[in-house]
Amino acid sequence: MPPASCSAKIHVLPDDVVSRIAAGEVVERPAAVVKELLENSLDAGGLHITIDVKDGGLALIRVTDDGEGIIRADLPRAFERHATSKLRSDRDLASVTTMGFRGEALPSIASVSHVLMTTATRQDRVGAQLTLVAGAGSAIVDAPAVPGTRIDVSNLFFNQPARKKFLKTTTTEFSHISHVVQLAGLAWPSVHFRLTHNGQEILNYPAVTADRDRILQVYRQTFLDRTLEVRGRTAGLSIRGVMVDPIHARSSRTPQELFVNRRPVRNATVFHAVMEGYGSFLPKGHHPTFVLFLEIEPDRLDVNVHPTKKEVRFAETEALHQLVRQSVRHALGGSERKVVLGLMPDGSSQTAPEFVPTAERQTTSFLNSHPAALASARMEDSRINASGEVSLSGNVEGSQLAFAREAAAAYQRGEKADIVPFGQILRTYLVAQVGEELQVIDQHTAHERVLFQRLWRGWQSRDIPSQPLLIPEPIELTAAHSALLIKRLDDLEKLGLQIEPFGATAVAIRGVPVGLGKVDATALVQDLLDDLTEWDSVASLEMRVQPVLASLACHGAVRAGRALALPEIQQLIQDWVEEGLIMTCPHGRRTAFRLSTNELAKLFGRVGWA
Repeated sequence: MPPASCSAKIHVLPDDVVSRIAAGEVVERPAAVVKELLENSLDAGGLHITIDVKDGGLALIRVTDDGEGIIRADLPRAFERHATSKLRSDRDLASVTTMGFRGEALPSIASVSHVLMTTATRQDRVGAQLTLVAGAGSAIVDAPAVPGTRIDVSNLFFNQPARKKFLKTTTTEFSHISHVVQLAGLAWPSVHFRLTHNGQEILNYPAVTADRDRILQVYRQTFLDRTLEVRGRTAGLSIRGVMVDPIHARSSRTPQELFVNRRPVRNATVFHAVMEGYGSFLPKGHHPTFVLFLEIEPDRLDVNVHPTKKEVRFAETEALHQLVRQSVRHALGGSERKVVLGLMPDGSSQTAPEFVPTAERQTTSFLNSHPAALASARMEDSRINASGEVSLSGNVEGSQLAFAREAAAAYQRGEKADIVPFGQILRTYLVAQVGEELQVIDQHTAHERVLFQRLWRGWQSRDIPSQPLLIPEPIELTAAHSALLIKRLDDLEKLGLQIEPFGATAVAIRGVPVGLGKVDATALVQDLLDDLTEWDSVASLEMRVQPVLASLACHGAVRAGRALALPEIQQLIQDWVEEGLIMTCPHGRRTAFRLSTNELAKLFGRVGWA
C-alpha cells in the first residue's frame, strides 16, 4: 500500500479541456472549420452552398445550405461529442459513404468559438436557433422556417490565444479557405458553391453536369488546354480525370488533387503510381499536375485513419497502383499524333473527348489474387475498352527478377508520315515538314528517344542483343565504384552491356547494345554508376532500368554539332515519328517545336486569332 501522504497523480480531465484538445486535432485553422461545415452541408444534401468569411475566418465564418435541415429536438444533441446521424454501429465503419461520421466537428468548433445555428426542415412551420459560447449552449428560440441550415462561427480561438498567435496573415488564412472551397467544388460539380470575403464575391461555381466543366470553372481553359484525359477501370475501382501533358509540366506541384469517393485526400501509393506512369516522359526537375477522381467500393476503403480525414487506406494497394499507372501511360499515348500526321480533315487541333459520366459502382469484387502474389507480380494483361479506358483483366503472373512490360498504348508506334526535310540549323536542329506540321527537331534528343524506345522494347522482351567492341576499353575506378559495378554485372548484361573486371579496381567494356554508335566509355560508365547508386532505394524494377537505358540511349545518340545529310535527316525523323512523336527525351528535354497549319495561318494573318 502506498503511504497515505501520497496524492494521486492520474486525473480525469475536465470536459472543457477534453473538448479543447479535440478541437486542436480537428480545428487547426479557419479553413478546417470551413471544411467540416461544408462536409456537413454536403451530407445534408445541400445543392446551393454559400460561404461568407470575414477577416480570413477569424471574425466570421458563415455557411448556408438548402439541405434537409435539423429537427428542433436534435439541435442541442448535434453539439455533443460523438453524436452523429451518420453511424449506428461499428459495422457502419466498414462502408462509410458520408463525408463526416465521427461526431467531433461541431463540438470541437463550438468549444473554441461563438456559434449561432439556425435550421429548419422542409416540414417545419417554425425554424429553430441555438447559440453556443465555448461549447455552452443557451435555450433554443424560434427562427424563420427557411429549409436548410445556416451556421455562424465567430470569434474563432477567442479562448485559445496560443493557437490564434500561430495563425498566418489574413490573406494566407483566406487562401487556405479558398482552396477548401475549390476542392469541394471539384468533388461535387452538381452543387452550386459561392464564396465571399468581407462582402466581396471571390468564387462562384454554378452547378454543372460534368467533371470537366467544373475543372474549367476552377482552373480555366489554359489549364485544360495543357492536359490529357485519364480514364481506367477494373473490378470495383475506377479512375478518371485530367493530367498535364509532359511538355507543359513545370517545377510547380499545383494542382495535384486526388479525390477518393469525392473525398480530397493525400495518398503515397497513387502519387507513386502517377510518377511511374509518366516515367521517362517527365522533364527532370518538373512535376506532374493533375485532378484525379477515384471511385472504389466503400468496403475496400478505410477512411477512419486520420482525425481530419486527409488520408485513407486501401485494401488492395497493388491493384490500385497498377490501374493508376496503366491509365496514366495510356493517356500519354494520346491521339494528338493524328493531328500531326494530317489525319484530321480540317487540320484543326483535336480536343480531348468529354468525360464519361461518373463511373457506376460495380458489385463485383476486386482481384481475387492475394496481396503477396500481387506484390511479386510482373504485370497484369491490359486492354483498352471501347470507351478508351484502360481495363485490367486480373490475370497476374508471378515472377522474381522479371522483365515487366509496359502498357502498349503508352509506347505505341506512330503511323507513316510524309516527311520533307529542309536541312539543319547550327548543326543541331533539324527543320522539316512532318505531315501537316512544320517542325524544328533537336537531333540529339529525338535520336535519344528513338534509341531508348528500341532498348525499352528489347528489355520488355528480354532481348537486347549486344555487339562486341573491336577493342575493349579498360576504365580505372575507385574501389567502391568497382565493387558497385561488379555487383550489378548480371543485371547490366541483360541490358546489352558486356563488362568484365579488369585488374583490381578497373573494368573493361567489351560490348554495348546493338544500334548504339561510338560511345565515350568513361562517360558512360560514370553515368551508369550514378544510376546504379539509386537502385537500392528504388523498389520498382522498371524504375531501376529506365535510367540505365536512358544513359545508354543518350551516349549512343547523334551529338549536337554533327552535320547530317538530307537522307540522314529524313531517316532520323522517320524513326522518331514511328516511335510515336514523343515530345521529350528519356531525361525530359524537349525533342521538337511544332507549328500546325492553323498556327502558321494565324502567324501570317490568313485566319483570325479567335
